[in-house]
Amino acid sequence: MREAATFAQSTPLQRIPGVALVLVILIAVFSAIAPGFLSIANLSNVLVQSTILMMLALPMTLIIMTEGLDLSMGAVLTLTSLVVAIVSLASGSMLLGLGAAVLVGFAFGTLNGWLVAIVGIPPFVATLGTLGMAQGLSLIVSDGQSVVGIPPSVSNIYSAVVLGVPVPVVMALATYAFFHLLLYHTRFGTYIFALGGNREALKYAGLSPNRLLIAVYAIGGTMAGIAGLLMTARMNSGHPTAGLGLEFDAIAAVAVGGTSFERGNGWLLGTVLGVIAVGVLRNGLNLMALPSSVQVASVGVLVIIALFLDGIRSRS
Repeated sequence: MREAATFAQSTPLQRIPGVALVLVILIAVFSAIAPGFLSIANLSNVLVQSTILMMLALPMTLIIMTEGLDLSMGAVLTLTSLVVAIVSLASGSMLLGLGAAVLVGFAFGTLNGWLVAIVGIPPFVATLGTLGMAQGLSLIVSDGQSVVGIPPSVSNIYSAVVLGVPVPVVMALATYAFFHLLLYHTRFGTYIFALGGNREALKYAGLSPNRLLIAVYAIGGTMAGIAGLLMTARMNSGHPTAGLGLEFDAIAAVAVGGTSFERGNGWLLGTVLGVIAVGVLRNGLNLMALPSSVQVASVGVLVIIALFLDGIRSRS
């Protein structure tokens, strides 16, 4: 009901075309110039490789809807990936590794929320600081080296399947289902819209915007902890720079998907389309053997083009 009343009646029809048009153009271009792009194996690979980004971009959507930002998410992902590797290697238990990573991610997310909501530091500055903290801790706990020899219970997750569906895709679908339910079918979701659109109304209702804001950032950190398990499984190791830069892709996916950086306007399905667009772009450039520097620049161009198309549509 809230999805229809609060957002779906106006925004989806305005934002789908911009995201979808960019995605169609990317698929058409890479189908023509990148050998093997349209193969079933490669398209499946795009989905699997986009799962980690999906698990970061969905909570990033909520954070941006509160007029916030989390620049630390990639560094926290790196740290939690190392925690998974170190703890699971020491204990032989994947669950202990995941539990430790979730706790670390939750702690960083809560710290981000506390710095923004209670201390009053702007989100850009606060999360830039925690980015440095997480990156430094990653170098300390790993001594700057990859953590190898992780148990099969971790490494096999990335290649495992459930009813023919890769486990990473199952995790991504479960993540979307959780955030869809949270944002559109709970009171907390209504509060998230209000945090960006009408924070004063929360105060009049006797609610604490600061506590809600901390909770939103804590959810983001927790998801980085869960995604750390997939990152470790994907690389078959923990690496001190594995997730750096993924916060840029997550923010780009949210922006391409049509979420506004002001007034609480956000749409989860748009974020999913944005994630797929970024995944298709990076995969196509990989098939063309272009360097990572070109890929990063191309993601930036993608954001500008998508926002430009949405701007044209909104003025028409």
